[in-house]
Amino acid sequence: MDQRSSPPPVPCWIPAAGHALRHIGVHFDAVRVIGLAGEQVAYELLQFTGFRAGPIVRSGVGDRSTYFLLPPRSAAAYRWPAGARLIGRDLRCDAFVGIPALGGRTWPLDWRSRPTRESPFVDAALLYEVAVAVLVGAVDP
Repeated sequence: MDQRSSPPPVPCWIPAAGHALRHIGVHFDAVRVIGLAGEQVAYELLQFTGFRAGPIVRSGVGDRSTYFLLPPRSAAAYRWPAGARLIGRDLRCDAFVGIPALGGRTWPLDWRSRPTRESPFVDAALLYEVAVAVLVGAVDP
């Protein structure tokens, strides 16, 4: 089979349709940034990576959070700035994040950036740098 023409494999944690809750720390860690600040962090990260940032999920309801999905057990290595909340297995409670399918109706969740073969996760170190720059004030949100 010619791999250049075949579609990339879909990670097992992405549902086939709609959306589903996935347990944090099993397939990924997550960092949540609320509201416009989350959109700004995602925008800056996408600009820096040439729109290949890895998986970023947005919620269209409530506080309109943006979730950055990182490799499992990678987010705890950083001291996230105020406004960015680590959601990982290292916490004292179970946590879940809603994950949309790659197509079809997924409201209220959607992909700001999808995982790819080259970027299966958001780079934790790069996200940390961008989050600090945006949330601490080096970049205007």
